[in-house]
Amino acid sequence: MTLPMTVPAPGLPTRVRIHEVGPRDGLQNEKATVPTEVKAEFVRRLAESGLTTVEATSFVHPKWVPQLADAEALFPQVSALPVALPVLVPNERGLDRALALGARRVAVFASATESFAQANLNRSVDESLAMFAPVVARAKAAGVHVRGYLSMCFGDPWEGAVPVPRVVRVCRALLDLGCDELSLGDTIGVATPGHVTALLDALTGQGVPVDAIGVHFHDTYGQALANTLAALQRGVTTVDASAGGLGGCPFARSATGNLATEDLVWMLRGLGIDTGVDLDRLAATSVWMAAHLDRPSPSRTVRALSHKDQ
Repeated sequence: MTLPMTVPAPGLPTRVRIHEVGPRDGLQNEKATVPTEVKAEFVRRLAESGLTTVEATSFVHPKWVPQLADAEALFPQVSALPVALPVLVPNERGLDRALALGARRVAVFASATESFAQANLNRSVDESLAMFAPVVARAKAAGVHVRGYLSMCFGDPWEGAVPVPRVVRVCRALLDLGCDELSLGDTIGVATPGHVTALLDALTGQGVPVDAIGVHFHDTYGQALANTLAALQRGVTTVDASAGGLGGCPFARSATGNLATEDLVWMLRGLGIDTGVDLDRLAATSVWMAAHLDRPSPSRTVRALSHKDQ
């Protein structure tokens, strides 16, 4: 493909690592349960498209996220793939299940706000951090990479605006627990570029290294790509995205789809930023998954490329 034309912009990174969340964050919010074999094929196709990090599943209690109740059956089917396969672990029991299957990258899921901590974890922010402490410590002792997700960094459906210092405090706490990496979540998609810049400046001002920060934007108000560009301008090189724009959050009803991986790759390709992703192959994978879900992909790039092929 000769388009988009490559026109680099100054001050941006030369390469971005896409943290693909489609199989976990994308499918966890589906009404229908996707068969395990289809999920495994989804992960394989994503890996074959050039994505180097594919978040495979979540070891949460099936009662809370029934769409991912097959984690034990799924992970062995994909564990030999030559890509990083992070899994979400909510507590020590989840960590035990993940380690038993040989997982080498795990993630914990914290909140910047008290309301969402109670809704998602049935604990206060500080109580949830205390719960994560042994999880992170045991994972690090086992030589496992730990990512710390932080939800509601830019706004909360119950509390409204979230003060930047509050987000910085929880980020620092996650790093102090031993997390290797942070993912700043715009769970309900209300962030704007200035807010992104202000939070990143506050974090680096408190000694958080920019190479330990990833960003996770939802496109509720159409701001995900603009917010991503703002993050890139501040040196962020890890961006979460979901193939085909799948996903949301089962515990925040106002959360809509994630930033579509194809839309992200299209923008980065135009900026001359390397991702290693074969866009056509990725888009074909999203079309394939959309057929299994019996609805079109919400990704504009997927739709444009699919229309072009017809």
